[in-house]
Amino acid sequence: MAETTTAARPPLKIIAGADSFGCTLKDALVSHLRSLNIDVEDLGTSAYYSIAAEVGRRVSSSSAAADTETRGLVACGTGVGVAMFANKFPGVFAATCLSPADALNARSINNSNVLAVSGMSTPPESAVEILDTWLNTPFKSPCPASESKPWPEEVSSFLDKSINEMPKIGADSAPQDASCSICCLLKNRDLREIDIIPGGSMKIVRESPTSAVVRFKAGSVEPAHHHTFGHDLVVMEGKKSVWNLTKSERFDLAVGDYLFTPAGDVHRVKYYEDTEFFIKWDGKWDMFFDEDLEAAKKAIDQELQNGGK
Repeated sequence: MAETTTAARPPLKIIAGADSFGCTLKDALVSHLRSLNIDVEDLGTSAYYSIAAEVGRRVSSSSAAADTETRGLVACGTGVGVAMFANKFPGVFAATCLSPADALNARSINNSNVLAVSGMSTPPESAVEILDTWLNTPFKSPCPASESKPWPEEVSSFLDKSINEMPKIGADSAPQDASCSICCLLKNRDLREIDIIPGGSMKIVRESPTSAVVRFKAGSVEPAHHHTFGHDLVVMEGKKSVWNLTKSERFDLAVGDYLFTPAGDVHRVKYYEDTEFFIKWDGKWDMFFDEDLEAAKKAIDQELQNGGK
């Protein structure tokens, strides 16, 4: 492979960050970048949605600077989630690359300025090759998509035009001032009622494994139920209690609280306020009820009378 060089471009700065599944790979790539004397600002490790949004925000806000080229490097388990959230900001073109060919295409065709990598699928040696390719490939250069030949004039002209047009997409509704990256993902999207549970609505944003944003009205109750797959949730608004009946545990959750419920664990839920939360199942969403709604309400009323809210 050709040696990395930055002589033909403005000084390069990389904003880097990862979640816990991508932090080891991110650290290896940050070390490699610094060995190339490339300026790196390492934001460390956090939840994939917040760290990727911060990298995207910084790359977006620095895009107008002509004296320094600012790009981003993000990593999570798959490289997909961090790319999705980084791309919520205008002028950010994050691409998940699992091979040097992916990196070559992403730079040549899309002028990718944020590289997303997979901590679970890509070993450090391969990731370094991907990173070097991404660093060294100029926009519009020959790549596998062009059969490694120079682009025809009409395609080259189209790509030139896209440079000015693509950053305008989403600029009018940019989420740069929003406090929650997950809320930005659901902006302007309608949640549909959950027919099997009164007071609930849901928007699935990814299927199998399933990610969704769920809302429940104050006073709503989820009867005891279980799922085929375990699930993680983070409360974004409101207050709720979850009774894990399988383990005889109760969890009182408010804004920012996290809870994991294992597959098969029977649990019921009470919502004290209008509540919204982000939830991710390890597989496809399903729900199996273990009691009816009236029985659940009676059980919860009794619990709260005995133990207090």
